[in-house]
Amino acid sequence: MIYLLGGSGFVGSAYQALLARKQIPFRNLRRSDVDYANQAALTDLLRREKPAFLINAAGYTGKPNVDACELHKSECLMGNAVLPDTVATACADAGVPWGHVSSGCIFSGARPDGSGFTESDPPNFTFRTNHCSFYSGTKALGEEVLARFPHVYLWRLRIPFNQVDSPRNYLSKLMRYPRLLEAANSISQLDEFAAASLACWEQRVPFGTYNVTNPGHITTREVVGLIQKTGVSTKKFEFFRDEAEFMRTAAKTPRSNCVMDSNKLAATGIKLTEVHEAVERDLRRWQKTAS
Repeated sequence: MIYLLGGSGFVGSAYQALLARKQIPFRNLRRSDVDYANQAALTDLLRREKPAFLINAAGYTGKPNVDACELHKSECLMGNAVLPDTVATACADAGVPWGHVSSGCIFSGARPDGSGFTESDPPNFTFRTNHCSFYSGTKALGEEVLARFPHVYLWRLRIPFNQVDSPRNYLSKLMRYPRLLEAANSISQLDEFAAASLACWEQRVPFGTYNVTNPGHITTREVVGLIQKTGVSTKKFEFFRDEAEFMRTAAKTPRSNCVMDSNKLAATGIKLTEVHEAVERDLRRWQKTAS
């Protein structure tokens, strides 16, 4: 039995679909069932029911984007920094191994040589190092509090996308925004992310931090080119002149745009599709939802 926290969210729903498809018994633990933000209550439940593994996909991202986190800082801090410590302590006390959905948004840019950040690189888009978004700062704090717990996977997700039109889907967002910011990013195909992170537990790879992103990186203009190439949208896409204009006219907080290295995960034998190939594949099987 696997326990899943945050199963109703965009990422959590991908885990639910994956576990159901693989016929792995799981329980989507809702706050209405047990207040898993309460350490004593969660510890008691885990000790009694002893799940084989727990996945934490709960957190606070803000809707429609991270700008909302600037207005709901207490909820963001609780969901992204306090809750991970609560879950970690409960799992440690109950002897339950687990995995935590973290974020690559704790980085900005690339390494000095242009290569992607690895798991050994210290985050550079945090409260301690940069003028970051509040969301990124809390996600970095979440990783800090988990550093003292040995039996946990930290899976770094970056800008999730798949083939289903959704307000949370990166591809959908690009098609809906009136203007776009040109940037280079590593991104994560959502269903591959869920499968790769679960495979860490199934294959008993060493606990630790993993960048679970599709190999390589892609620019906003490259994604737009693939959207047009596949015929998903014939819209004329407009871009901001630069990041300064974007920040002055459209954003409340800085954005993380970064390149990440996923070789550590690949070295375990768990591999994701190259990023350009993954984006084009999903656009060619695009499922439009009613607006």
